Amino acid sequence: MAYNYEDQSKEIALTKKDLNILAWRSLLLQASFNYERMQSAGWLYSILPGLRKIHKNKKDLSTAMKEHMEFFNTHPFLVTFIMGIILAMEQNKEDRDAIRGIKVATMGPLGGVGDALFWLTLLPITAGIGASLAMDGNILGPFIFLILFNIVHFGLRFGLMRYGYQTGVKAIQKLKEGTRQISRAASIIGLSVVGGLIATYVNFKLSAVVKTGKAKVDLQADLLDKIMPALLPLAYTLLMYYLLKKGKSPLILIGITIILGLAGKLLHFL
Repeated sequence: MAYNYEDQSKEIALTKKDLNILAWRSLLLQASFNYERMQSAGWLYSILPGLRKIHKNKKDLSTAMKEHMEFFNTHPFLVTFIMGIILAMEQNKEDRDAIRGIKVATMGPLGGVGDALFWLTLLPITAGIGASLAMDGNILGPFIFLILFNIVHFGLRFGLMRYGYQTGVKAIQKLKEGTRQISRAASIIGLSVVGGLIATYVNFKLSAVVKTGKAKVDLQADLLDKIMPALLPLAYTLLMYYLLKKGKSPLILIGITIILGLAGKLLHFL
């Protein structure tokens, strides 16, 4: 069911000063990093001044804050692009499912792009220049490295904040009539990203081997993987989701996971 905003006004716009403040706050994206929701607390902290300016109604603000505390994880240097788009959608009072779908759909790809751009390309180049200068006895080597790296880093961080916001506003204005289709497409992409995250991050494999006469059957390779790859990670994730919906504490679920992992290792079935 679509959320109905109590305050439907859309005239409030974020200024360049607002966007710069949000970009500075994004530096603390990973200050409260945890393995339950990753960067969610830092994400909410980063966009909170924008949400407060956009949502004057307390219920609307509370709903937005609660949803933005959901799982979030992307590259910390490119997060401002997502922030800009999401704040543009919040400003236009778009459907909350569409906002969630766009956030989920963009965080994964930008995480991969950021790793390739910064850690595999920019960092080796700038560090190589700084190291070569330092090895020649130039004391400015480390400073040259930091300056070159952060020119690109901060240039993208602040530039993408404005570009994401401006792009979001224009895209929403052009595609407003197709909001339902956009929401559905974003949800599908979001679910695909979540499925990829489950297969990547949830490591659940059986090591048990069943012997029938001279034949040996590897339950994981010969049975489960042939039914569907990553079947057990999916099943375990759905179980955890079900228990969360039933009101179980995340700490209890983490404890169950640790106990299951230790028992599986000791009994040699995982």
